Amino acid sequence: MRSNRIVRGFRASRSELTRSPFTRRPSRFGMIAALGGAALLALPLLPSTSLPSPRAQASAQQAPPLTSEAEYERWQTELSNWGRWGPDDELGALNLITPSKRLEAADLVRTGITVSLARTAEREESTDNPCPIQWEMVNASPGGASDRIAYPCIHGLGTTHIDGFAHRFFDGRMWNGYPVEDLVTMEEGAQKNSILTMKDGIVTRGVLYDIPRLKEVDYLEAGTRITVDDLEAWEERTGIRVGPGDAMLLRWGRWARREAVGSFDTWEEAAGLDNTVIPWLKARDVAILGWETPGYTPRPEGDLPTLALHDFALTMLGIHLLDRADLEALSEMAAEQGRWEFMLTIGPLPIPNGTGSPVNPIAIF
Repeated sequence: MRSNRIVRGFRASRSELTRSPFTRRPSRFGMIAALGGAALLALPLLPSTSLPSPRAQASAQQAPPLTSEAEYERWQTELSNWGRWGPDDELGALNLITPSKRLEAADLVRTGITVSLARTAEREESTDNPCPIQWEMVNASPGGASDRIAYPCIHGLGTTHIDGFAHRFFDGRMWNGYPVEDLVTMEEGAQKNSILTMKDGIVTRGVLYDIPRLKEVDYLEAGTRITVDDLEAWEERTGIRVGPGDAMLLRWGRWARREAVGSFDTWEEAAGLDNTVIPWLKARDVAILGWETPGYTPRPEGDLPTLALHDFALTMLGIHLLDRADLEALSEMAAEQGRWEFMLTIGPLPIPNGTGSPVNPIAIF
């Protein structure tokens, strides 16, 4: 009965992330929401391999057991990065993006081709974008024109954005153990862990994990659990693996699916990383995690809530999240180039006391 209550609680609260500035009710895990407002292409042949086909690999792998509540709670102590970069840290795993890491990323630029990872902003309300942007012209004359734009829901389902650490919490504490009380308020916003900590921008090595391409499908079906086996099978196929200070970009094919079936509810129909990937993320020291949706649904009976991995990565591991990215053009360009690593730049808006920011990430090959 308890597990059912947990899941219902998260399903009830998820829509509030796009409709309400504050979600009041904590879950069993103590996580509460805070402020915030395909065509099939063959993988290029690589010099390696006597690997089995992707389909044979996928069918041979068995999904791991579901992560239990007890295991998840134990990880909060065993895997936590709180204090790793000092008691006053507000950058988390961005500390791993050193000047030498940026120079390493710059060395990946060979052709100068750029690709946006952002979804073009939409003004029309839809099933998968219930909180669209607001845009209007202010004036238009022979001498010039101007307009204005608003993002009523920075963390909205249709907006490509980056999450700050003041967005999600565990038992009233955010990244690095800061207490939420008095530090994240309706009156003052986020006085710690705000989006302003990223004002100088992010430049690092990006690595694309294209799981539909691995499995030779246009997109993954709803409820597909992407496991460590899947991630490491992709690494074997490409010879590329994510490491300390990198941005890991996960494609399951959300936008290819939308093109095929139309607008759909991503809270009810999505694929994504399985919770068993959490220790792997810790071991790899990923600095940025980017994806098209923050979880997978429908979930098996007894599974953790949809945002369990999202919240753990953000709050306990200190990984900033690039949310609702559009990785379709990146997938096509990476395949055309035969390269799955590139330089990645992200420039959040310098919003004082903000919990997140719309962004237009750029991959440079």
